[in-house]
Amino acid sequence: MSRIGKLPISIPAGVTVSQQDNVITVKGPKGELSQYMNPSIIMKVEDGTITFELDEKQVEVDQKQQHAYHGLYRALVNNMVVGVSQGFQKELELVGVGYRVSNEGNLLEFSLGYTHPIFMQLPKEMKVETKSERNQNPKIFLESCDKELLGLVCAKIRSFRMPEPYKGKGILFKGEKIRRKSGKTAAAK
Repeated sequence: MSRIGKLPISIPAGVTVSQQDNVITVKGPKGELSQYMNPSIIMKVEDGTITFELDEKQVEVDQKQQHAYHGLYRALVNNMVVGVSQGFQKELELVGVGYRVSNEGNLLEFSLGYTHPIFMQLPKEMKVETKSERNQNPKIFLESCDKELLGLVCAKIRSFRMPEPYKGKGILFKGEKIRRKSGKTAAAK
């Protein structure tokens, strides 16, 4: 059995978990999320906790894959429970001269040193806030109940200007350190 899969998930107050035809639905104050689950995993909701077990009747050829599903679906459901009860936040920072960001609702406008501005429409499930203060790098605050969606949006935003190691410019996560490289002149000496 999977070490992660064996761990029980406690259900906080205000969160409801239901399962119908291998689809798990979690509802809470921050939203509602659904996830398909492989039929080889059995989910049990008892006394405010969720546990996962392997289905012994459904013997698959690949036992290793079945054990991997055990830990995977436990982690996915745990992320859903945490997301609908507390939510997830990410903070991005734009490092570079002239880099700017602004938002109108869920529409982000970036100025990242290209000849044109970049516009990005965020999904309606996300909340966004931008902050630009004098003598500080512009910041983007993203919040969502879906951890997977939040990660995808952050990766897409980061792809507009990936951090580069020579000048340290780009879009970075808060607290991220860029390993700097010396340029050609320093290497030639």
